[in-house]
Amino acid sequence: MRALIVSPGGPLLTQDVPEPEPRPDEALVEVRHASANFGELRHAAGLPPGTVMGYDAAGVVLRPASDGSGPGAGERVVAFGAGAWAERAAFPTGSLAVVPAGADLAEAAALPLAGLTALRTIRAAGPVLGRRLLVTGASGGVGRYAVQLARRAGAYVIASVGAPGRGEGLRELGADEVVVGLDGLAPVDVVLELTGGPALVRCWELLRPGGSLQSVGWASGEPAVLPPGWNFSLGPARTLSSFGDVSEPGPDLAYLAGLLTSGGLSAEVAWRGSWERIGEASRALLGRRLAGKIVMDL
Repeated sequence: MRALIVSPGGPLLTQDVPEPEPRPDEALVEVRHASANFGELRHAAGLPPGTVMGYDAAGVVLRPASDGSGPGAGERVVAFGAGAWAERAAFPTGSLAVVPAGADLAEAAALPLAGLTALRTIRAAGPVLGRRLLVTGASGGVGRYAVQLARRAGAYVIASVGAPGRGEGLRELGADEVVVGLDGLAPVDVVLELTGGPALVRCWELLRPGGSLQSVGWASGEPAVLPPGWNFSLGPARTLSSFGDVSEPGPDLAYLAGLLTSGGLSAEVAWRGSWERIGEASRALLGRRLAGKIVMDL
């Protein structure tokens, strides 16, 4: 079968690789669509040559798990797991969700990594109803999902972007305010921080007593230098939390797929085309010329 792999020279290439051999708790999926994320593309060159890329996929179950778990043959599914950018991939059944008939399978492929990240970081921040919630880097895949899900949860959503044009469409997704940068903002209760570097430091300063800062990404690539005494403030403790829990994503994928089907969530696909054009798509995303998700058709 063919897969998108890391080549010794750096660019991603479609190449023949061995067929996957599913474990008893894994289903074999024919991948129809796959989605690429900023971090995957940015750090691809650091992976061993020959690595099959990707984590986000949607397709059809070819062979159910031999232990009897998970969806049956012929079911349309969305999946999260390593080696997703291939014609066929094996996924643990706990990492699969059936895609309802009313949902576009290509849009479902855009859900896993970015959607799970947004959903779980908002959940980790606790109840947000009526609270001021700031999303930095809001124009990207995670940011656009976060704006929508935070609004559904009842937050007052402030979407911060790096340039005026990057904020297009965010109000329609549910942002109460769209701002460029972080200057002049009033204090907030919750931050979903996707930029890292100086932005993380500034967001900590904006956080009210008792507030929660969820450190999700580090798109800036710059260090964050916290001043002496940064960890002291009067009143209820502020918290700074890391993110990385993608265990047992199946139920959350099912929830996101349900929202997609009902019209309660937009996949925000900014680029769609053949996986043979991954180089073109990658350059556009890393060059900040896309706002949203990449979906590849296999």
